[in-house]
Amino acid sequence: MLKLVRRSTFQRMRRRLARLYGPERVDQLADRLYAMIGRYGVVADPNNNPKELWDERDAVLITYADMVQKKGERPLVSLKEFCDRRLRGAINTVHLLPFCPASSDGGFSVIDYREVAPEHGTWRDVQTLGQDYELMFDLVLNHCSRKSAYFKDFINGVLPGADFFIEPGEDWDISKVVRPRPWPLLTPIKRVDSETKVWTTFSDDQIDLNWACPDVLFEFLDILLFYIAKGARIVRLDAVAFLWKEPGTECIHLPQTHEVIKLIRDVLQTVAPEVIILTETNVPHQENISYFGRGDEAHMVYNFSLPPLLLHALLKEDTRVFGDWLAGLGETPAKCTYLNFTASHDGIGVRPLQGLVPDEEIDWLVTQTRERGGLVGMRSIEGGGERPYELNITYRDALDDSQDSRKGVARFLCSQTVAMSLKGVPALYFHSFVGTHNDQEGAAAGERRDINRKRWNKSELGELLDQTDNDHSVILNVLVSLLTRRGSHPAFHPDARQIVLETDRQILAFLRESLDRQERILCLFNFSSEPYPIDETWVRERLHGAAGDIRNMLLGSRMEFQDGRYQASPFQGFWMAASKEK
Repeated sequence: MLKLVRRSTFQRMRRRLARLYGPERVDQLADRLYAMIGRYGVVADPNNNPKELWDERDAVLITYADMVQKKGERPLVSLKEFCDRRLRGAINTVHLLPFCPASSDGGFSVIDYREVAPEHGTWRDVQTLGQDYELMFDLVLNHCSRKSAYFKDFINGVLPGADFFIEPGEDWDISKVVRPRPWPLLTPIKRVDSETKVWTTFSDDQIDLNWACPDVLFEFLDILLFYIAKGARIVRLDAVAFLWKEPGTECIHLPQTHEVIKLIRDVLQTVAPEVIILTETNVPHQENISYFGRGDEAHMVYNFSLPPLLLHALLKEDTRVFGDWLAGLGETPAKCTYLNFTASHDGIGVRPLQGLVPDEEIDWLVTQTRERGGLVGMRSIEGGGERPYELNITYRDALDDSQDSRKGVARFLCSQTVAMSLKGVPALYFHSFVGTHNDQEGAAAGERRDINRKRWNKSELGELLDQTDNDHSVILNVLVSLLTRRGSHPAFHPDARQIVLETDRQILAFLRESLDRQERILCLFNFSSEPYPIDETWVRERLHGAAGDIRNMLLGSRMEFQDGRYQASPFQGFWMAASKEK
């Protein structure tokens, strides 16, 4: 196989290896890296220009492989049928949450990275799904299951697994380590010839990998290329902020962690430039966007502040904090963007609110969550004590109103429309698409996060969605319609300009303008439970003095202003544009 590697890129990768593992090992490691290029047939075609990374048609479904279940049918087959029948035209990418054999944490304690769990289906099923949708896979690279072959080799002292995990000695200073969980950082274990403690950031079933060992790096580069060969277009680097550990530090966001991501980007640029790196770092906003680097790390980061800020604004019926944050987002580096989401398999992280709202507002959100049947995960903090880490509740129920279910549905649909209107790529969780309520039984039988991880019986879900008089079908039909419409508007290209406008506190408004400046859409949302009069003159001025009809592209209809006013219903949204019809 002809290996085309630009000299400048290869020299850059050598420098990264030297920074990570020392100059004395760089020749050997660089040779090993070169030998990997082309593995599994993953190699860039010099005759093909790589396609654009994204456009306005991109929308992601976040789902477990077995979210839809039917006895006697492989769940991956059921999932594809669901996507084909219910979501075709609305989404073009499926994020398959971990589908490998795993031992806990909803699949994030991976036992074997190269196998599909037989209870979900087969690699052929995954690739069949990939024939009609782009695929996103998780690369769970901070830790693995204690039932993995890696850890068994570690226990038995078999190389290379014997060096795959971290055993902090008594001289390791771990006093500054940032903790996302309240339980002990170190877990005692027995090896064949000794007793020791290993690093466990998230649980005693999830053993942190030792990235200071180059064998770990090369093992995961191999898995990365394997996933690409199986169809991964987006690779999500799970919990990557905790990747590298050094005594006496916070062990989060360390320079070596950023260096590893840059190295992965260099490798992808060489062998698969169309593949997107997505980092998952549930941390305060400025820390989160540090993973863009200088445009040389992640192509895409989760917009982690969006879910809690949007929730706060809609429940408070006050857009000021949310609008100020949105206005201050600034530009991302070239070829970088956000993944805009409101819900996922995890809870709604509240650490990203740090520095944006006072602690008492976070406590208020905790109270609101509990009143709606939700749960709250905690984390240890420096100096002792605990603070909220995430809210465990479906996003629909987080915006519910116990006295008025229609108000809750309207508020939820408003939240989803806002998220899909923002600069970036929208991603909707399965349970948002179908308006799932909290799964209290699931949480009671499993873990806290299972409240938002319900598995649907295929027939039961199908009957609900085939009816037209229940909230589940209404929510699904509205969201599918909106995403389909969105995909036809260049103003919603992820890179298209976004200008946040000053408004009354109950209103959120911003402009989106296509890259060629030919389409301009005024996105306006009433965050209030009261009607709001929209001023026609104000709208026309924002649309460059448009003189003809104003259309609401959300509905595809003309807006009928009465005496220069249009009465926005509670939680109503608009995509306003000047009509091109003469």
